[in-house]
Amino acid sequence: MEEPIINVGVLTAPQIDFILLNTYNFNNEEVSGTQTVECRDGKILWAGKLYDELLFTPRFAATDSFELIAVTIGIKFHWERKENQRFLGSLKIIIDDKDELIAINCISIEDYLTSVISSEMSATASLELLKAHAVISRSWVLSNISHQKNSATFETCIESEDGYIKWYDRQAHTRFDVCADDHCQRYEGITRISTPTVKQAIVSTYGEALTYKGGICDARFSKCCGGIFEEFQNCWENKSYSYLHKKRDSLSVNWVPNLKREEDADKWIRSAPDSFCNTKSKEILSQVLNNYDQETTDFYRWKVEYSQAELSSIIREKSGIDFGNIIDLIPVERGTSGRLIRLKVLGTKKTMTIGKELEIRRVLSRSHLYSSAFVVDKSGADEQGLPAKFVLTGAGWGHGVGLCQIGAAMMGAQGFTYDEILQHYFRGARIEKLY
Repeated sequence: MEEPIINVGVLTAPQIDFILLNTYNFNNEEVSGTQTVECRDGKILWAGKLYDELLFTPRFAATDSFELIAVTIGIKFHWERKENQRFLGSLKIIIDDKDELIAINCISIEDYLTSVISSEMSATASLELLKAHAVISRSWVLSNISHQKNSATFETCIESEDGYIKWYDRQAHTRFDVCADDHCQRYEGITRISTPTVKQAIVSTYGEALTYKGGICDARFSKCCGGIFEEFQNCWENKSYSYLHKKRDSLSVNWVPNLKREEDADKWIRSAPDSFCNTKSKEILSQVLNNYDQETTDFYRWKVEYSQAELSSIIREKSGIDFGNIIDLIPVERGTSGRLIRLKVLGTKKTMTIGKELEIRRVLSRSHLYSSAFVVDKSGADEQGLPAKFVLTGAGWGHGVGLCQIGAAMMGAQGFTYDEILQHYFRGARIEKLY
């Protein structure tokens, strides 16, 4: 197997502005400087001519770069913003079915990983953590490409009279391999400052991936598991992976409470048991998180408060369903980490059950709840006798499947090697050099 070239979707917009910072080739002609492309009659308008597709290739692939203007990062998350970003490799521009342009970066997977590691966390993290993340990021993208080649379509939403269950995964991308935002892996080209340690982590694990019984592992990761790992099928399609099963984020404590039981989940979420990811150490968090990630200070346990009117408005806005005034949020089914898979939304006009975890997080916040592992307390009453305030007490940040970035950072700081970190988070998987 040779090192793959992957296509990363970076920006979608009706008009795209970019700067070729060096001389690039287009149809055997040299191009450089500031450029603008826009949609026109189902085609791409550039330099006064219409095209079906544009491809700008660098003369010197190792050093030439281009800059995309006003790229949105953290789409629909609480840190969403626009910034200009620079990239190595080629720039491809295509047009989608909605007459919007897509800017795609064609880049070698190892160069891609150098950016991912620097974008997903601080490039000052420990070498062993960076090596572990290099392996799982490489594994995930290789697994993703393989899945797309070997699978046509698969279900992502199940509807019934009582509600709907929806999950978000690879199905959004049919014109490129992965996107550059948190939906896949955060990729910001050479915008984020890399370090010799990041490059060492990439080089020393070159071509290495996690495998299980001959297949490449679908190696997921999130910011903070909250103390217990979630399982794959509770967040995405109904498929179970043996290497992504429930486990405590600890090597000293093996006992795992049954968080599918409401009583046990309630007790767990309201407490703060010892775990690798149970830390407020600024030194550890600064190694894992970029500056805008550190705008959030609560990771392991958190609280969100809503008034009756605010919660009803958010749910109506985010779901597109008018539930009326919200009477209650009732847990229906939880996963192994206590994350809600199905939640009943009880309103004065309508009652429905929604899921899975990310849809619950989307519907209950104008950006995203940190996770769906939460319990609900109600207090007070309005003039109709409905609850005046809802308080959500929660655990963890993200889906909680696979590697816990904060937990892995703590392990790295405590002297664990990258293979020991990976063995902790991916039970039974092995590290294999694929190219």
